[in-house]
Amino acid sequence: MNGKMRAALAELIGTFAFFFIGAGSIVTDSYTHGAVGLLGVALAHGLILAIMVSTFGAVSGGHFNPAVTVGLWVARKVDAMTVVIYIIAQLIGGALAGFLLRAIFDPSVWMPVHLGTPALAAGVNPLTAIALEAVLTFFLLLAVLGTAVDSMAPKIGGFGIGLTVAVDILVGGPVTGAAMNPARVFGPALAAGFWEYHWVYWVGPLIGGALAGWIYPRFISETV
Repeated sequence: MNGKMRAALAELIGTFAFFFIGAGSIVTDSYTHGAVGLLGVALAHGLILAIMVSTFGAVSGGHFNPAVTVGLWVARKVDAMTVVIYIIAQLIGGALAGFLLRAIFDPSVWMPVHLGTPALAAGVNPLTAIALEAVLTFFLLLAVLGTAVDSMAPKIGGFGIGLTVAVDILVGGPVTGAAMNPARVFGPALAAGFWEYHWVYWVGPLIGGALAGWIYPRFISETV
């Protein structure tokens, strides 16, 4: 198996694990009638991402997110072919996680939360949601660039990235679901058949990721 295929497989498996645990924590919260809570959901997402980035970072870079991949393309750290291959792998991994969760849990459990698909809270308009998702993803990409990509990055594995996702969820989770990741929404949405404001979760994260990918190497660090 060549290097790009190994990297694609790493992206698929890492994304699958990330979403199975992350979205799964939301379904389990429904199953336990709120026992997991917002903090538990944030930690589930953050810790599994930290583990997967640490596991597969040396193989694929541990993106598991189209917004991360696009942001790194803007930062000129990956080529266009890698962007296409990674995003396809990420979407497949997300879909597999969504359908496996659907197979495991009873519809009475997963339907109220649409298999953990992020959604806009009541009264939140799409433009506000785009702005929030963009800002949260901007922070995430800064963490990726500053703790994993920069040649001067501290050797902390994926934990800076995972912790950023966790704290972002604590702020944005009740508002938009704090996806920061189009594939994170696509996977459970496909399995649940829930597409409400789906486009928001592509536009916001891709804007935030691209902006961070443009700013960081030009104005923050010369060692990227």
